[in-house]
Order: sequence, then C-alpha cells, then structure tokens
Amino acid sequence: MVLLDPQFARSYVLRVFNHAQVYLFLGAAITTIGLLSAFFSLLQRRFDPLLLWLALFAVLYGVRLGLRYQLLWELQPRPEALQRIVVALLFLVPIPAFFFFRTLDLLGRGGRILSNIVWPVSLGLALATLLLGPQHMVHVINNAFINTAFLVAVLLIIRTARSSPDTTLLRGGLFLFIACTIFDNITALVGHYYNVSPFSFVILLTALGVVAGRKTLFSEQQLTVLHSELEIARQIQTSILPLSFPESKSFRVAARYLSMTAVAGDFYDFLLTNDFEVGLLIADVSGHGIPAALIGSMVKMAATSQRAKADNPSDLLNGMNIALLGNTQRQFVTAAYVYLNASLKELRYSAAAHPPMLLLRNGEVKEFAENGLMLALFASATYATVTQPIQPGDRLVLYTDGLIEAMNIHQEEFGSVRLNALVRDTGNRPLSEAADHIVSTVQRWSVAQTDDLTVLLCDYRI
Repeated sequence: MVLLDPQFARSYVLRVFNHAQVYLFLGAAITTIGLLSAFFSLLQRRFDPLLLWLALFAVLYGVRLGLRYQLLWELQPRPEALQRIVVALLFLVPIPAFFFFRTLDLLGRGGRILSNIVWPVSLGLALATLLLGPQHMVHVINNAFINTAFLVAVLLIIRTARSSPDTTLLRGGLFLFIACTIFDNITALVGHYYNVSPFSFVILLTALGVVAGRKTLFSEQQLTVLHSELEIARQIQTSILPLSFPESKSFRVAARYLSMTAVAGDFYDFLLTNDFEVGLLIADVSGHGIPAALIGSMVKMAATSQRAKADNPSDLLNGMNIALLGNTQRQFVTAAYVYLNASLKELRYSAAAHPPMLLLRNGEVKEFAENGLMLALFASATYATVTQPIQPGDRLVLYTDGLIEAMNIHQEEFGSVRLNALVRDTGNRPLSEAADHIVSTVQRWSVAQTDDLTVLLCDYRI
C-alpha cells in the first residue's frame, strides 16, 4: 500500500478545488436559471414552450457541468454508470436549444428541418453512450455534427430573421458560443483543453433569457388585451339578449343560456310581447367564439328589421334570410320562430334547419319540425308555416342542438328521445324550475360542454 505525502495530498486537493470551483459555481448558477425558467413557465396562465425549452437547455447544461467537475470524482475513481450519464447529458443539451430557436421562429422553414435532424441524432448518440459507455469516435461525431448544426443555425438566423434587437443579441451570443466551442474542440485534439465554452454559454443563456422574457411579456400583454376584448364582447352579446320576459296575462317564458366560451353563437329574442300575443325566436350560428357571436349580433338586427312580420313565421324567416345573405362569410344560421295568439288560441311555427319545437300537453310531448334550409346561404330558400290550436296548460320548448348533441363518457348523445322524456318529466314543475332542471340534467350527462346550451320554455295560461 502506497501512502501519499500529506503535504502533497493537500496541495493536490487545493489545486483540484481551485480548478473546479468556478465550473461548479457556473453549473449551479446555470441550473438555477433553468429551474427559475421552469417555475415561471408554470406560473403562466397558458403553456409557454419558450420558457420550457430554455429551462431544459439550462438545466441539462448546468447539471452536466456540475457533475463533470464534482470534486469527489477527482479524489476517487468515477463510477462508470455516472460517467455514462454525464457524457449522455452532453449529447442531449442541443435538443432543447434547437427547439427554442424553432419556437422563436428565428430559423424559418429551415429551422424546422434542422431541429428534426438534431434531436434524433443527439438522442441516438446519448442512448449509444448509455448502452456502450463513452466512445472517442462518438465524441468526434458529436463535436462535428453539433458545430455544423450551430453554424447552420447562425446562417439561417442571418438569412431568415428580420433585423431587430432580439436577433442581434442572439446572433452575438451564438457566434461567441460557437467560437468558444470550436476553440475547446481544437485544443482538446492537440492536448491543451481550456474549456472556455461554459463562460460563453452563460452569455448565450443570458441572451436567450432576455429574448424569452421579452417574448413572454409580449404574449402576456396580448393575452391581457384579448381577455379584455373578450369581456367587452361578452358584455355586448349579453346586452342584446332580453333580460327577462315582460309581464303577460296569457304567457310566461323562461330562458336559459349557457355559452361554451366567453362569447357564443346562440341567440334568442322576444319579437312580440303583449297580454295576448308572443313571438319567440331562437337561433344558432355555426361555429363558436367571436365569429359566431358577431354573426349572432347580425341575426339580432335581421330579426329586428322583420318585426312587422312577427305574426307570420315563414315571412319573418324569409326576410331574415335575405338580410343575412352574403354577410356571414359562409357561416350559416339555424333558427326557429313561433308566434302564439291567445285570442285565436293558436300557434304558428316555422324553422330553418333547426331542431324540432316540443309541445307538452296533458303529459304527452309532440314534435314540430316544419323546416326549411338554414339561413344566410341560399337565396332560393323558402319557409312554410304550420298552424296548431293551443289550449291552457300547454308548454312549448325551443332549444339549440347543444342539448341533444351533448356527449357522455361513452360517446352517447343525449338525443331527442331523452330530451322528450325530460320535458315530459318536468311537466309538473314551475316554469323556471323546469328550465333549470333541463339544463342541469344535460350538464350532468355531458362529460364536457362542447357547444352552447340555450332553451326557451313558454307556458300558455288562460
């Protein structure tokens, strides 16, 4: 057994520590930056891939640097399994870097191709190292491949990206990092390895962090503006819906409206209301969100312009169709309109590709499906009116297809049969309670709300 001179041992430990401490510090600092990026990514109101790729880039590089210069490895043999992990981490580092550039769209179409080349090659080299152990030839291949890939990235940034403070900053950071990496590779080949690339990596990481921070802040500002605009749109849409049904001696109406998103394409209105007459309109614009809501506002104006025809459902729908033609960007509208007259004791009903109206009388449900073509698409569309006697105690139900198309966990639609049974079961409930029960039952059935839900209930009293 050979005993080392204590003075020599102390001198060796100090020399190792002095050499490694700066890299240990850099590794810890870089890893911390990566973890902070990941933390801020989790705090975002929406997923931010920029911060995620930046976090992975920094953590992989920092952990690998810290493990490589771990003091214990210098004082005793490094475990082979850990040595494989350290080298494999080196090969994995470029993957999040190139996905970061791709997410920033700095490299154009070439960046997509380049990142799709880099990640499988880097992953393959890492897996080969984990399985076979560190190989000199694998190192040579990796150095040549990654240096070439970074040079191509710089050329793509120069060629593709518009000049801006962000691209200028990234170009400088990349140039410096690539120059230092090439310098390290060359010096390693001649036996005088300096390892200056970690210092340039800190500068590159700072540049990437600044750019990612600016992009994230800009995205957050845009998201805030979008939320504000959506709230305004929601308030405007809510304002075009009737707040409540006016008092009437003959009719009572309850409406329930649940949008899938902040704004929706469903719409309803009371076009005629007095003690002896009522006109109820319900409509559903194809699609969802702001486009559907904007067309919903157009439906409101089209319906208002046809109030003079409120006692003739087919004429009213025909007038709405003419008013909407050519103004909905090929989106269409389904609609149903019913006019009720207590003096004549009759209803008149017409629809445009809308789900059937339901009439509940004496515990039995009857469907009315007097349908023409959807609104806003066909100039030749025509509509017919069906007339039906009414009697006190009748309950009418108008709804949009979100109710019958609601899916449960087994991908079964709620369907018209279940809806008819549900309406029949609510016959003894007060009008408002019946409306709530219908909507809540559909919500319990549905695994998730995938469409707007709107229902109108009207009771004919005396």
